[in-house]
Amino acid sequence: MSKYILAIDQGTTSSRALLFDREGTPISVGRQEFKQHFPADGWVEHDASEIWQTTLSCCHVAMSEAGAEANDIICIGITNQRETTIVWDRKTGEPISNAIVWQDRRTSDYCDSLREIGHSEVIQNKTGLLLDPYFSATKLRWILENVPDARTRAENGELAFGTVDSFLLWKLTDGKSHFTDATNASRTMLFNIAEQRWDSELLKMFDIPAAVLPEVKDCAADFGNSTADFFGAAIPITGMIGDQQSAAFGQGCFANGSAKSTYGTGCFLLLNTGEQIVKSSNKLLSTVAYRLANKTCYAIEGSIFMAGATIQWLRDELKLIATAEESEQLARETADDLKVYLVPAFTGLGAPYWDTNARGSIFGMTRDTGVKEIVTAGLMSACYQTKDLVEAISADGASLNSLKVDGGMANNNFVTQKLADLLDCEVQRPTITETTALGAAYIAGLQAGVFSSLEEITQKWQLDEAFEPTKDQSWRDTQYSGWNAAVKKTRTQE
Repeated sequence: MSKYILAIDQGTTSSRALLFDREGTPISVGRQEFKQHFPADGWVEHDASEIWQTTLSCCHVAMSEAGAEANDIICIGITNQRETTIVWDRKTGEPISNAIVWQDRRTSDYCDSLREIGHSEVIQNKTGLLLDPYFSATKLRWILENVPDARTRAENGELAFGTVDSFLLWKLTDGKSHFTDATNASRTMLFNIAEQRWDSELLKMFDIPAAVLPEVKDCAADFGNSTADFFGAAIPITGMIGDQQSAAFGQGCFANGSAKSTYGTGCFLLLNTGEQIVKSSNKLLSTVAYRLANKTCYAIEGSIFMAGATIQWLRDELKLIATAEESEQLARETADDLKVYLVPAFTGLGAPYWDTNARGSIFGMTRDTGVKEIVTAGLMSACYQTKDLVEAISADGASLNSLKVDGGMANNNFVTQKLADLLDCEVQRPTITETTALGAAYIAGLQAGVFSSLEEITQKWQLDEAFEPTKDQSWRDTQYSGWNAAVKKTRTQE
């Protein structure tokens, strides 16, 4: 009997692959970072071919570490950085340009022009999204407009578009499968989330030919089989889901009102809203949490562009730390009432501000400000930004009694404690913090019959540690007001 599920977790700064057993326990992992390209101010690109090669390499490493062969693997699940846009040649499978990453802001002016002529409301009503360069539609349009012959070739059916999930699926199946799932489709700004279809009015608005689009399936579905050449035998691909939705799935956030926050490159808080699409009045996003058996569950989401990426910047660019792990000890040596604020608006500010032109800043430095204060301010910025999201959720009429956390920064006890202190609620860290990959494994396993129900998956969730608030309201108010003042000075628009 085959015994493993292979979960591909393709992220913004690294590709990963994990093998899980039938109980959902991680057995082995392959991980490889890849190059970030910044060709102009506000531009962020990846080499899509490098994404594919690192992903394939990670799969081989994970299989090798576990001593697994293809016939040991039941199925493959894919989760991915969302919104990142790739266009490739249908005959060769080769990308026609670099991938334009979700963080990229090059289409800001175009978004402004659409906003000026009054398209914002129809976009939000149909997609649940705010008109912003973050999402795929304007990135896809930019490629069609700026890569020679791209538009003509797209209209002739020679090119395919996809988010990273679709591209990896195409490569794994050697061009036999051009699909995406409802969660990734819901992040393109071309998908009507109420009607669960590509929207012809939006395609016309963004001048996108329908011929480039993938077919949209449930998250758990038969997506095709990997080509035998890659792993020694064909393996069914039975799950696809965007990374933040996957983390929520891995955390067992199936009940209306349950919430998780993931601290990876960015930070993303998802609150399950069940069968109801909740339209935010406070610049949060309505999105698809998952779709199973043609039944859609929705979520409200707050998106922060820089979380772990801030610590990566402190490590790689400023050289203040050698490893991310060093940050926790430095923070513990720093005064608890730190008045230094780092606003990591390196690619603008996400929710709830959506200020494209804002740029990173540090406030409150004095002559005795040193490495530990700046590093601590970087860690705290993820906590303050989460507080921003929770305040917006509260203003939309929802409340958090507790918050499940995951991602790399969730292993930092300083961060998780400060989250509890700032949010004034319990913060729960699960035993398995690889919840993004776990969600993909669960999704794929549901389709393959390894798991029987959402109830079974819920029962598998285990608490590692719960963090309770230790600070009073006065401390919260003082620290958060300092953050708000710093953000106000950073913003370029109200």
